[in-house]
Amino acid sequence: MAKELKTNAMRILERAGIEYGLITYECDEFIDGIHVADQTGVPRELSYKTLLARGKSGGIYCYVLPVEEEIDLKAAARAAGEKSIEMLHVKEIQAVSGYVRGGVSPIGLKKPFPVFVEEEAELADKIYVSGGRRGTTLSLRPEDLAAAVGAQFVHFCREDGGFTEK
Repeated sequence: MAKELKTNAMRILERAGIEYGLITYECDEFIDGIHVADQTGVPRELSYKTLLARGKSGGIYCYVLPVEEEIDLKAAARAAGEKSIEMLHVKEIQAVSGYVRGGVSPIGLKKPFPVFVEEEAELADKIYVSGGRRGTTLSLRPEDLAAAVGAQFVHFCREDGGFTEK
């Protein structure tokens, strides 16, 4: 049965020799990262969500940030070297990423998009990200995530501490 549970993200980590932990939970439809953290018992500050955005140039960018934080679009655009970015429309997520909303992992995206991880993640021993399907969370060291996807650690969260719950 373990073979059936494997996602593309897990296979990529295994091929790279990166250790990870796996948490599964019941989830038939989209629930936000805050509810996933609460349901799985993962501290919210260590639970990260994956957001996709399109730059003014048309490039796609992946942002990995704590579930209680909100992206600062100007800071995120600067990180990507863009004049501006806008969040991908929900209807585009699966076609662009290969993942369904609520199951988007920064690991194993359909194409190798630039990935940015909120810099505070570097301070954690491990963080939790989507495993590539709803109901699957992976834990791994932030530096291992960065190595697996070529991510950069930068600051792009709002300073006012606001968060978006969708």
